[in-house]
Amino acid sequence: MTPGEWESLCDGCAKCCLHRFEDEETREIQFTNVCCRYLDQSDCHCSDYPNRSINVPDCVTITLEVLQDPYWLPESCAYRLLAEGKPLPSWHPLVSGDPDSVIYSGHSVGGRVISELQADDLEYHIIDWIR
Repeated sequence: MTPGEWESLCDGCAKCCLHRFEDEETREIQFTNVCCRYLDQSDCHCSDYPNRSINVPDCVTITLEVLQDPYWLPESCAYRLLAEGKPLPSWHPLVSGDPDSVIYSGHSVGGRVISELQADDLEYHIIDWIR
């Protein structure tokens, strides 16, 4: 795949930009409604994508190596689905042909999150609407 093709797998939901908790024993992930300060909530894209790993050292660049164990990614993430040998959902922009289909399907975090700059203790922001 070319870098552009690899990047096009991202549906733009921005679920991976949310803070989360992980139970180290069970590997269960609990997402919060608190997003990275660099997430532009109006279009669900990183406001400084080229420097994301510099600005946020914990920001993970999705590579084939990372996808060897993608349990921590949302269940609907195209990278995780492909790593698990599953098809892309009908609402994925590469399938639907519509870049806004992720919004219409309810899979975007747009309008449902707050910035880490506004949040208090993360444990008060755990959500259950992400899968």
